Amino acid sequence: MDSQETTIQVNKRVKRELDVLKLHPRESYNDVIERLIVTETEDEELSPETLKHIEQSLKEIRAGKYVSLEQVKRKAGFK
Repeated sequence: MDSQETTIQVNKRVKRELDVLKLHPRESYNDVIERLIVTETEDEELSPETLKHIEQSLKEIRAGKYVSLEQVKRKAGFK
């Protein structure tokens, strides 16, 4: 944690929402809030390379070149 810490008050509803957003039970509220802030402020544009991969994947799906979840389950021995 940063050496400059402070205490904040949140109502019970907000605390419950923060609890739900934790990635694991021991994650601090500071980490949850920081993750939310970073997510909100990040540039959401995709790189040209990512867009190229998405388009290629869509072409493959349209061409029927994919394996369904049911096929994967059968191959893995799940019913």
